[in-house]
Amino acid sequence: MKNTYMQKKEDLVRSWYVIDAEGMTLGRLATKVAKVLSGKHKPTYTPHIDCGDNVIVINAAKVELTGNKLNDKIYYNHSGYTGGLRERTAREMKENYPVEMIERAVKGMLPNGRLGRQMYTKLFVYAGAEHPHAAQKPQELK
Repeated sequence: MKNTYMQKKEDLVRSWYVIDAEGMTLGRLATKVAKVLSGKHKPTYTPHIDCGDNVIVINAAKVELTGNKLNDKIYYNHSGYTGGLRERTAREMKENYPVEMIERAVKGMLPNGRLGRQMYTKLFVYAGAEHPHAAQKPQELK
């Protein structure tokens, strides 16, 4: 009888990947990043262990949105106080907060709970083409 392989925390080998977001659609980029962060691209994927890799996203300001989402999509924040609801369109987010826009999209595709929060810490997003992680020798992910 064959046993299913279960990854152990001690045997983890984490890689670093860099993804260029220029010209990519936001949702398709977010699904690709979430898959790598959770480790589902590896044959040793184990659901209850954070076996994903580190991901660097560059050129976040040049990500695309399809259709009329730039005007119609709205991002909400609430301070917790009465009347503390803040609304921003996707156009405002792309112009002023491109890093937060990608981080929110990816975070929404990760599991909710302790494991998802742990996976999210391995995401690094930068608005421009430069990043300070050259020492980790990241591989380009197509």
